[in-house]
Amino acid sequence: MSTTTHRRLTPVAAAASLMIGLFALTGCSVLDTVLPKDEAVRDDKTSEVTEAGQADVFTIAVGDCFNDVDAEEISEVPVVPCDQPHDYEAYSAFDLAGDEFPGDEAVTQQAGDGCTPPFAEFNGVGYDDSTLYLGYLLPTEDSWNEQADREVLCYIYEENVQTTGTLKGAAR
Repeated sequence: MSTTTHRRLTPVAAAASLMIGLFALTGCSVLDTVLPKDEAVRDDKTSEVTEAGQADVFTIAVGDCFNDVDAEEISEVPVVPCDQPHDYEAYSAFDLAGDEFPGDEAVTQQAGDGCTPPFAEFNGVGYDDSTLYLGYLLPTEDSWNEQADREVLCYIYEENVQTTGTLKGAAR
């Protein structure tokens, strides 16, 4: 699965500076939240993430909060409970149609087209009027062909800062 943002993310150097600053301000507990090493724990009844950890990218669901991974293709994602600081919140998911992989450009276009309407429903403000951003996790040609991966997972985020809590209804 590959990661794509509808708008550009900040350079890696800026993210590294932010992480160093957060570590200096809040201590070692930030590393446990941002760089969890163990598998995430989910509530048996609600499937909500209750303890931060790594999750297979194919198990990320709408409502999950997760942190950035510095890679174009990913297999695991650091997920955290949404009441902890996080980079992204999954707000919608849908499957792309077709048997043949349509190409990276077509997948990206369909993801943008499919993630924009639910962004407005989730946020309370249309994407063009929002100060928030959207991104998506996309199938790669390999995951499409080898794992029948067709899912696009849409996520919302604030640029350059982590969010604590949900952005649902943020209306900004």
